[in-house]
Amino acid sequence: MTDTVTSQYNAYPYPARDPKDEAKRLVIGSPSHPVEIDHHLFSGSRDWSQPFRALVAGGGTGDALVQMAQILTSAKRPYEITYLDLSTSAREIAEARIAARGLSGVRFVTGDLTQAAEHGPFDYIDCCGVLHHLPDPGVGLSALAAALAPRGGLGFMVYAPYGRSGVYPLQEAFSSLAPDASPEERLKLAKAVLPTLPEHHPFRRNGLVGDHMQSDAGLYDLLLHQQDMPFTIDAWVHALEEAGFAHPSMITPGLYDLSMITPVPEDMDQVMAMAVAEKLRGVIRKHVGYATLKGQERAPAGPLTLSEVPHISGNAKDMAKAISKGATLKFNAQGVGFNLKVPQSAAAIIGRVDGRRSLSEIATSAKLDPIAFQRVWDKLHDPLTKMGVLTYSRIFRA
Repeated sequence: MTDTVTSQYNAYPYPARDPKDEAKRLVIGSPSHPVEIDHHLFSGSRDWSQPFRALVAGGGTGDALVQMAQILTSAKRPYEITYLDLSTSAREIAEARIAARGLSGVRFVTGDLTQAAEHGPFDYIDCCGVLHHLPDPGVGLSALAAALAPRGGLGFMVYAPYGRSGVYPLQEAFSSLAPDASPEERLKLAKAVLPTLPEHHPFRRNGLVGDHMQSDAGLYDLLLHQQDMPFTIDAWVHALEEAGFAHPSMITPGLYDLSMITPVPEDMDQVMAMAVAEKLRGVIRKHVGYATLKGQERAPAGPLTLSEVPHISGNAKDMAKAISKGATLKFNAQGVGFNLKVPQSAAAIIGRVDGRRSLSEIATSAKLDPIAFQRVWDKLHDPLTKMGVLTYSRIFRA
């Protein structure tokens, strides 16, 4: 990152976090939830008794770091996580959050992610909200690829342009108005100008972005960043491929599934179809997913056998209750609504998903023979995984 960007994150560490809040909540998100990592990178079958070496590249104030360390600690799994960031202010907050939870197994390094290989190799690298801020994202991606252990993988989040409508004109405007001002002066300027924006300015009409209303750090990162390059999904897939990565596994593949919107032309390839879907959705603010290196591709987990252990994001019992009443399940991903009507017989199955029982054990508990169970589960697997609601991992199994 440039000195300007480092100065920004030293002045306004992002996201704004108070270590005292660790006593009352754990910030959960994507990428880098261990269950999600297992599902997308290890086909849901990683041997978690083996040490897990991870790098958080551009760790900020520590959301991914704390999430991984806490969940792996609670699951009693061996791990070593390296935190890497250029901002000393952000690092201090991340260190305080880890200390507040009494977690161990974390090594803190102040440094540049382009030197990631010096600290590896790693089974997993988190790079969330960082690569789009580099002078050359491709250099960063290549450096991360070089830091991966064999069969390791990357979890990423990069900004997308369409769902951030109005953001980039404002970034350019504020950069022109105060190119050499201090971070504090630039923030003061933005706060004075934002209320004057006309009602129909694209930013004011974009109800999908709200960081500027949460904290000074959020406002600065959203509207005052001086190095922010969003990616369309096809540009991002191309960048991954150029750095040696295979086609990514997205956490909500349904967002990019053109067939869920309109018939796909026979001669249209997968990446182009994803790009068209992104344009038709028009609201995707960020691309979140996982990628392995070329030649090491592994399909996301699926119910190939009844030994798989399913996880439902959200409250499975509430979902089961709604299904039992004949309700249509409603999901929302980045402003896109998905509706799913499932048979009421699925309620007894969904309600037993707890992240510990295998599909076979759920079938037995629900008093269903394997064939009858598989018939119902097959109707759930595809739509729920497309919505990012269903994943598989044995991490919590003894």
